[in-house]
Formats: sequence, C-alpha cells, structure tokens
Amino acid sequence: MSKGRAEAAAGAPGILLRYLQEQNRPYSAQDVFGNLQREHGLGKAAVVKALEQLAQQGKIKEKMYGKQKIYFADQDQFAMVSDADLQGLDAKIVALTAKVQSLQQSCRHMEAELKELTSALTTPEMQKEIQELKKECAGYRERLKNIKAATNHVTPEEKERVYKERQKYCKEWRKRKRMATELSDAILEGYPKSKKQFFEEVGIETDEDHNVKLPDP
Repeated sequence: MSKGRAEAAAGAPGILLRYLQEQNRPYSAQDVFGNLQREHGLGKAAVVKALEQLAQQGKIKEKMYGKQKIYFADQDQFAMVSDADLQGLDAKIVALTAKVQSLQQSCRHMEAELKELTSALTTPEMQKEIQELKKECAGYRERLKNIKAATNHVTPEEKERVYKERQKYCKEWRKRKRMATELSDAILEGYPKSKKQFFEEVGIETDEDHNVKLPDP
C-alpha cells in the first residue's frame, strides 16, 4: 500500500463518521465508497473496515437488509424535532425545490441562448458575408439597369397576342393530328401490310419521327 493510500485509510473512520452524520441517511459500503473515493482516495477495503470499526464502537448503527449491510448515523445523538420544526423543514424543502426548478429553467434558457450564440456567425464571418452580399447586390443592380435600358421590351399586349396565337396554332395542330390518325386507322383496317409500311409507301411523317411533342393545352 502506498504512503498516500495508507494515510487515507488511517483517517477513514473520521471521514466516514463525519460524512454519515452530515448526510444522516442510510448507505451501503459500496455507496460510501462510490461517493468518497474520488475526494479522499479511499479504497473499498478501507471503507468496509472503517464502517465495521465505527459500528463496533457504537458510533454508527449497522443493520442487515437481506445480504447487504446498511450503515447510518446514531439517531440518539440528534435532538428531538417537534412537529412545528418538521413543518418548518417541509416548508423549507418546498421553497428550495421551487428555487431549484426555477434555477433549472433559467439554466435551460441560458443553455439554449449559448447554443444559439455558438452557432451564430462570428464578427469577421459576418463582415465577410456582408461584403459578398453587397457584391451580389451590385451585380443585380447592374443587371436591372441593363434591362431597363433595353429598347426591345415586349409590351403586355404583344405578349398576350403571342400567347393567343400559340393556343390557336396548338389547337389546330391537335385537331389535324386527330383527323390524320383517324383517317390512317380507317385505312389500316383493310390494309394488308403494317402501319409502318403504309406510312413509308404513302410518305407520311409523324411528329415522333422528328422528335416533336405536342405542347400541353
């Protein structure tokens, strides 16, 4: 055993007695070891030995729960608490619980704010982005200026006329294609050869032959 571990083991009874009296609640040896090992560097064996020693000396109480030993402070050393004191303690617990909840809520708000600030752009990044946006905006202004300065604008009336003509010609296209299809289908009913051969002999060229598609209505 190292010198530091030996010194910690020697002082273990005092440390554990003070801890159990301050906490005033039951603990197993494993609980005490887990709660104090980091702060005091106590080993598991030293904790078990110190608790058994304190129990034998009557400084703490020991009880068996199943196969596990539970240790707690001797309650005889504490003064009796009146009902009024208990009510006062209950009220204090309620107040402290409310304070804890308020602090937890405040902590959540601060964590959310911190997350937002952490994900936000830094000042240099913002300055760089502003410069890029100004450059982009200047490009749009120049483009708008050229559009306004152009002399080949299409008036709304001209645009409307073009759209109407397109509708007219597409309607006529659709009508003629339907008529041609119905006529060829009628001929093919008594034609001895295939549709492809019929088109080749007559010299019919379809939209599909030229990769042309009739626009949607």
